[in-house]
Amino acid sequence: MYMTKCLLFFCCFFLGFSASAQLQKKAASPDARVQIPFELTAYNNILIPVILNGRDTVKLMFHTAADAVNLTEEATKRVKLDFQRTDSVKSWGGDQNTSRFSPVNTVQLGTMVFENVPIWEDTNSGQGSDGKFGINLFEGKTIQIDFEHKELVLRDNLPSDIETYSKQRLIQENGYLFIHALATIDSKILINKYLIHSGYAGAVLLDDVFVEKFGIADKLTVINQKELKDSFGNVLKTQRAILPQFRIGNILLEEVPVGFFSGALSRQKMSVVGGDILKRFQMVLDAKREFIYLKSNALINDIYKGV
Repeated sequence: MYMTKCLLFFCCFFLGFSASAQLQKKAASPDARVQIPFELTAYNNILIPVILNGRDTVKLMFHTAADAVNLTEEATKRVKLDFQRTDSVKSWGGDQNTSRFSPVNTVQLGTMVFENVPIWEDTNSGQGSDGKFGINLFEGKTIQIDFEHKELVLRDNLPSDIETYSKQRLIQENGYLFIHALATIDSKILINKYLIHSGYAGAVLLDDVFVEKFGIADKLTVINQKELKDSFGNVLKTQRAILPQFRIGNILLEEVPVGFFSGALSRQKMSVVGGDILKRFQMVLDAKREFIYLKSNALINDIYKGV
């Protein structure tokens, strides 16, 4: 699973850069409901066709924890971009990475056009994608992710049936969105804060402090080990086990795969809820990113892919 540049030590971030401040949106109508179809891949990634600078079409992953538009090195060979500098950047798996930067571009998703968009270059992105973009493109809009009908729905207000959803407050930290969830481990219910991360193909990834504090490595049976790659190809290995129960809001999930790092290479600073969980919900983020609304969908009982 390729990882992305937006998480501290889990994916790269850019110092002194705010993409959202440089975006200028143009839409057909300020009150229009915009529907953007997407592909839900076998790796639980959300892929959307995007037109760059009015001429090149790429397939980008919608990433709820990304703060910039990124293209892979392979994709930049096929498109025409004006790269003006190369920067050193940190990533989840290493510090010795470089990324080319193109400051001014036009990005079109369906009928929505965004101007003056900076684009960065990565080595990798999610399987089948040419790069990724984040929720900052949709600033001021309610975002509904409809996994059943495979479309993003953007609107000014909440959906009319919002009362049928479970409402939960979002935690905003450094541009990232978190929620609280409950994990049952060794017959104890443990609350923790989880990053909403649609770019992570797996179900749940636990942070190092949580794992050490509650002795997770000793209380869960490890069933296998997996390799994860960040945006620049750096590799770290995770232990994989099964959580008896995992609860988000009023929705209970059972026998949920969970990953965690162990040993000297542990670097995970945030717990993560990924695509193998998120796809099981109809999900709405309000325009101010104060609340998330969830309800189970037709995928709620799907077998976990273990990707």
